[in-house]
Amino acid sequence: MENFAATGSARSFLPSFLLLACGTLVAALLGAAHRLGLFYQLMHKVDKESVRHGGENVAAVLKAHGVRFLFTLVGGHISPLLVASEKLGIRVVDTRHEVTAVFAADAVARLTGTVGVAAVTAGPGLTNTVTAMKNAQIAQSPVLLLGGAAGTLLQNRGALQAIDQISLFRPICKFCASVRRVRDIVPTLRAAMAAAQSGTPGPVFVELPIDVLYPYFMVQKEMVPAKSPKGLIGRGVSWYLENHLANLFAGAWEPQPEGPLPLDIPQASPQQVQRCVEILSRARRPLMVLGSQALLPPTPPDRLRAAVETLGVPCFLGGMARGLLGRNHPLHIRQNRSSALKKADVVILAGVVCDFRLSYGRVLSHSSKIIIVNRNWEEMLLNSDIFWKPQEAVQGDVGSFVLKLVEGLQGQTWAPDWAEELQEADRQKEQTFREKAAMPVAQHLNPVQVLQLVEETLPDNSVLVVDGGDFVGTAAHLVQPRGPLRWLDPGAFGTLGVGAGFALGAKLCHPDAEVWCLFGDGAFGYSLIEFDTFVRHKIPVMALVGNDAGWTQISREQVPCLGSNVACGLAYTDYHKAAMGLGAQGLLLSRDNEDQVVKVLRDAQQQCRDGHPVVVNILIGRTDFRDGSIAV
Repeated sequence: MENFAATGSARSFLPSFLLLACGTLVAALLGAAHRLGLFYQLMHKVDKESVRHGGENVAAVLKAHGVRFLFTLVGGHISPLLVASEKLGIRVVDTRHEVTAVFAADAVARLTGTVGVAAVTAGPGLTNTVTAMKNAQIAQSPVLLLGGAAGTLLQNRGALQAIDQISLFRPICKFCASVRRVRDIVPTLRAAMAAAQSGTPGPVFVELPIDVLYPYFMVQKEMVPAKSPKGLIGRGVSWYLENHLANLFAGAWEPQPEGPLPLDIPQASPQQVQRCVEILSRARRPLMVLGSQALLPPTPPDRLRAAVETLGVPCFLGGMARGLLGRNHPLHIRQNRSSALKKADVVILAGVVCDFRLSYGRVLSHSSKIIIVNRNWEEMLLNSDIFWKPQEAVQGDVGSFVLKLVEGLQGQTWAPDWAEELQEADRQKEQTFREKAAMPVAQHLNPVQVLQLVEETLPDNSVLVVDGGDFVGTAAHLVQPRGPLRWLDPGAFGTLGVGAGFALGAKLCHPDAEVWCLFGDGAFGYSLIEFDTFVRHKIPVMALVGNDAGWTQISREQVPCLGSNVACGLAYTDYHKAAMGLGAQGLLLSRDNEDQVVKVLRDAQQQCRDGHPVVVNILIGRTDFRDGSIAV
């Protein structure tokens, strides 16, 4: 009886086991078929006769998003997208270093409120952009980097310039993706463009393997053997390659939406705005510090300026907010920021964070009520657990918040004595600047005097690009941008070498403006070769190089602290002659023509108007203007 029961149990188990095994096998086969793209290929055509290529899909998305400029250094991996972009009317501008291409895209993003785009080749082409992409991340610039890559089947197999590019950029970028099929180009790029501008803006990276960019017939020639192989293994490999090729191009040219996706921009709640209105309404000495986030879309600069003027609160402007109020506006306080912050009873940090620039929050008084608004929650509360505490922390768009704040205050005004006190402190500080400008220097020209003359000469339609340490740090106190979105500096990362790329992007965005670049001589070494780019592309910009033959911002501290000037010395190089060797114009300012500073600047302006990029090599001495400034 027991044997019969065991036999019956075994007979009932066997069909169940076979059913389970068959089900598992079928599921595995269906999964493999899905991964191989067999089901998709049943429903979507592979057009083997088409000469179209994936670069056309890339260009179509860029065009649909309003991209006007594509910055690049050419490489075979990305040639199709460059050619296709040019055909659609996108201006392709090639630079002499990949980092310049990304800096130029960054400038376009900042000045236009759209996504700046650069494309570079695989491997070293991409690694050359890392500094610029990190700078864009910290500056919160929406930059799209398109990177070439080895073919989809050759990655991790020792192909030319093949590295793990996604892992390289994932810590830097908000969005990283590698396109594996031609049909995925459009949706991937649309998602990347939206990610770059949503929330806290930042850089994004899309990898485009070479076989998703070139036409079918070219990829087929490289991927599939010309002769049918013999043997079972050979035929299996051949089938796999042919199927992979078909999956690459299946549905490649079917119509897809190419335009922008909706953006996710955080907004302050009405309750938060109302609490801030109540705090500010009770203030006697209010102060506002506006940073780059205030100039982000959707609030136009002119509306933000009108709101700040209506609010009537004295303010400091930093980053891209420099120039918001124009030149010499009574509400714009430019000097003695730390002292003013200590005296204020209510401080609005609008798009500003408490990093080293605000001494990690230590410049804020513990008796002040702090309102901080920022799109990024973590950055907004930086160091709030140590040196300062916000009364209200508002995560939202800065420009929109300021408009709502003004609306809620309904025309409230403040006693003028507070603003007058700050203005008087400004006047006193600027008097000391004039005194320093009149002081003799041991050799060459006084940089303070030179920069004051630059300030007097600078036209209203100018865009200022600054790239350097000591000379540029001095200029930040003396030279004023003439309007909103007319100032470009690297941002909190303090990156040297941004100058040429920023100038390139600025001139393309504002062809009728005069682009004045203020360089330290150390920083200018990064940008000099790009005057070849300016000449080739007929982009007239004006570079003023403060040449004191050294890394003076470092030397200023290193020598008294450590007793050596090692690695800080440069030469009084003839940068103007080097620029002339690249086809640009070059002018020299030194003690020999110190009474002609304005004339030389006017000559440089005229040469720019005539279509020539110009380098003015200004030999300067050293002053104590920036003693005690931050170098580390």
